[in-house]
Amino acid sequence: MISSNELRQRLQSIDHKSYPAYKALAGSYLFQGFSLSIDHVQGDPFAAPSRLSLSIPYQYLGFSENYPEAKHLRIALQDYLLRRFGKEISHFSFRAQGSGKSGLISISRAGQEVLERSACELRNNTLFLHFSVGFPANGRSINAGELDKILFDFLPKAVFNAFQKKNLPLKEIQQTLSLAQDQFTIREEMKKRDLVAFVAEGAILPRESGVSDKPMKDCVTFHSPKSLLVTLPLPNQRNISGMGIKKGITLIAGGGYHGKSTLLQALERGVYNHIAGDGREYVLTDDTALKLRAEDGRKISDVDISLFIRDLPNGKDTSSFSTLDASGSTSQAANIMEGIEAGSQLLLIDEDTSATNFMVRDELMQRVISHEKEPIIPFLERAKDLYTQCGISTILVAGSSGAYFYLADSIIQMDCYRPVDITERVKQLLPEYPAPALTAPNFKLPSKKRSLNLGAASMMKKSYRGNSVQEERLKVKNTGNRSFLIGKEEVDLRYVEQLVDSEQTTTLSYLLRYAKEHYEGQKAEPTQLVRILMNKLEKDGILSICNSKYYPSDFALPRAIEVFACLNRY
Repeated sequence: MISSNELRQRLQSIDHKSYPAYKALAGSYLFQGFSLSIDHVQGDPFAAPSRLSLSIPYQYLGFSENYPEAKHLRIALQDYLLRRFGKEISHFSFRAQGSGKSGLISISRAGQEVLERSACELRNNTLFLHFSVGFPANGRSINAGELDKILFDFLPKAVFNAFQKKNLPLKEIQQTLSLAQDQFTIREEMKKRDLVAFVAEGAILPRESGVSDKPMKDCVTFHSPKSLLVTLPLPNQRNISGMGIKKGITLIAGGGYHGKSTLLQALERGVYNHIAGDGREYVLTDDTALKLRAEDGRKISDVDISLFIRDLPNGKDTSSFSTLDASGSTSQAANIMEGIEAGSQLLLIDEDTSATNFMVRDELMQRVISHEKEPIIPFLERAKDLYTQCGISTILVAGSSGAYFYLADSIIQMDCYRPVDITERVKQLLPEYPAPALTAPNFKLPSKKRSLNLGAASMMKKSYRGNSVQEERLKVKNTGNRSFLIGKEEVDLRYVEQLVDSEQTTTLSYLLRYAKEHYEGQKAEPTQLVRILMNKLEKDGILSICNSKYYPSDFALPRAIEVFACLNRY
């Protein structure tokens, strides 16, 4: 490996030259305590910044070999080290001067959830960090002196302050790993006790604002009804208490603005672990949970929605339903069937974001419009069978229809942000009111295996250079936190609400491109394809889907559920 002195000499030799001369710096260099790799050099000071990476041996950090061994602990430690380095380099960003993005130093910005990310990896007894730097320029001329500050002053200081073993706070690291172990233990205990969700005593569920995911200050903390209170054992002879939601059908009721949706939103994010201080670090949900909603206008490809919709007046086959512009009810039916195919064991539904005619039909409507004239079998009439025959639980927020009271195994009323178990009280009232139809005949899950066509073999664009013909890779581009372009087609994931980070969307775009490149022109079964893709990420790492040493973006691992959602919307 080339020494850092050689890098400095190369840098000085190109000072004041045209900006593309920076490309001569690409390569790996040995510094004191770490190695720096310049993986990609931007072509212009106004272009996307250059990509760099650091490799720091465990010896520098004071870690023992193969530390930590368990996957959930490794991900938690990576997350902690990423946040620590990000905080350090933020002090130096734009302190070097120049045009455009000159002086920018940035790394993946983690939110409240703990995700596996490409920006920070622990492997082979080494810490790897991938980040961006805007190489300084005056106009479009190289400013070597300013880049010298970044590479030989700012970065070494950031590495030393963040990672040198005497500066690493061992107590904070231990607390981070202890929290991750607690969360892992709670999830294991939930499985043993048939719980689909757990909300700890004292949890802070409300968020700071609609644009901030940080915990709200001076809010009402969560306290479980005594009837739903469970106590779970934690490592080191500790216990934790909170509300346990059992498998089955759970209804969250209450007046407007009393906290129903806030509780559901906390549960939908509970599929991920959260950092200490988030307030929801001990709000944990079955990790296959799927948040469902109506999604007017979405694409549907060959989905059997006949469990909910059949006998359409136009004669369209709902056992193999496709459309480019789904209605609210057909989209919600498709979302459920796709979720079942993806392996979800818990459906999370908010009445406010559902299609009304899909959720329930009252008695008068049933008398006016007979079953023979109504192709929609409402979710009300299928929810019980989904649980009893398939083991799929439901947590439903309801504010306007009492029909679901007849189905519910547990009913939680949110009263001024505090949960109250009103199951027994409601059950006593039910005989006073006529019961709606709660089941529908012919409950049967699809037996036919579905396949997706990922596109024709013409997906590659050909370019002509001289006498040779070269194939260029299909371009992907994020167009928002939950949407991206692949070629010229947009994949809209706006309503895939459990995507919590734009880097997950980036990963999905590259996964889809990888799938097209390897399965173009073929028909692939979604479950098999997702299994292949997730196994590749697990075995070879997130960056393996780039097929290149240089990758232009940061990635965060989505769940298999979201990979299914991406494929289905393409």
